[in-house]
Amino acid sequence: MIVALQRPREVRIKMICTALRQSDIIVWKLDACKQQQQEEEKEKKRRKQGLGWIEWARGWFQLIYEMFFQRIAASHLENPLPLPSLNDLTCIVTGSTSGIGLQTARQLAESGAHVVMAVRNPKAGHDLVQKWQSEWPGVGLPLNIEVMELNLLSLDSVVRFAEAWNARLGPLHVLINNAGIFSLGEPQRFSKDGYEEHMQVNHLAPALLSILLLPLLSEALQAELLIKLMLLSKDKLNLIFFFPRKGTLCGGNLSMHAVGFVDTEDMNVTSGKRKFSSLVGYSSSKLAQIMFSTILQKRLPAEAGINVLCVSPGIVHTNVARDLPRILQAGYRLIPYFIFDAREDVEGSDDWPVCAYISHDCRPSNASEEAHNLATSHRVWEKTLEMTGLSSDVVEKLLEGEEVQCRYGLKQE
Repeated sequence: MIVALQRPREVRIKMICTALRQSDIIVWKLDACKQQQQEEEKEKKRRKQGLGWIEWARGWFQLIYEMFFQRIAASHLENPLPLPSLNDLTCIVTGSTSGIGLQTARQLAESGAHVVMAVRNPKAGHDLVQKWQSEWPGVGLPLNIEVMELNLLSLDSVVRFAEAWNARLGPLHVLINNAGIFSLGEPQRFSKDGYEEHMQVNHLAPALLSILLLPLLSEALQAELLIKLMLLSKDKLNLIFFFPRKGTLCGGNLSMHAVGFVDTEDMNVTSGKRKFSSLVGYSSSKLAQIMFSTILQKRLPAEAGINVLCVSPGIVHTNVARDLPRILQAGYRLIPYFIFDAREDVEGSDDWPVCAYISHDCRPSNASEEAHNLATSHRVWEKTLEMTGLSSDVVEKLLEGEEVQCRYGLKQE
């Protein structure tokens, strides 16, 4: 009887001990979750809420200095810079019906490259091609140019463009994401995809296009991915692209990213933490592109043969100024000596730099202090992939030849 009575007691003790251990595990898990939440809150508090006044002042000083002294700094460059024969290269240039994109596309084509004008208005592109063909002095050698439609205000359009190009299975040597917008003084507007227009056109759409074209860029011999960063009307951060040969070509304006700041929790600038202005939207989108480019270059294996370069070719007079108020447009035209025109801006250096950022004098330089914030750059990378509907391992999958899923491009406009 004694033994019979002890067994239930032992069972009860074991049950109690088991329950205590389980409760300890639950308490431990709750404590761990609470600790993790506290650490996340501390991390959020440690994150910058904006540029410090010293960074802000340094950024504006850099812009003003570059505006008045860029011609002196770039005086060592030949103007215009003759390009070598580019018969073996295929280049895509977005936004190539005006400004820097127009001059870039034309000079590439006149040097023998196969140029694809990726534009929102195909008719304007075809009209330009006809004009260039009629003015081309080459005897019996028509320019190798084609026009394809691409609307960066629609991520569906970006995906369809990439799918159409990838279906050709031909090489792509150079991608120049030239198109950009700056709507100074305009109210905040959003694309049909739900994103602030500056952020989508200047950053999200070019980033999506660049990633989707990676397979063919990787297959092309010594391919180069040039992510162009457009900034303010008289201030755009562009890309320079360097060919496998000694010839180079620059395009762009000033580095407005220096006064930009990216809040990955408020990419659309709608939370109220920052008051939206076109300047805020524009400079933030340019800085986001530099940060994204930094991580993209790090994610690309050396054997892929793709290089991501960001450059600031200087302050250039382009059609972006058409969005400025009339008084500012008048001032914009009163300083022709200090700013480059689009034709002058298509220049380059003789060396292929290994750094990711090239200044307006076509020499290796440093981007802004905030652009070197790797923690924020990684968050920008992750947020960009999330906003464009891509997985975190999309680069690896594409380079390995796997298919990737994207929530855009499935519906017609």
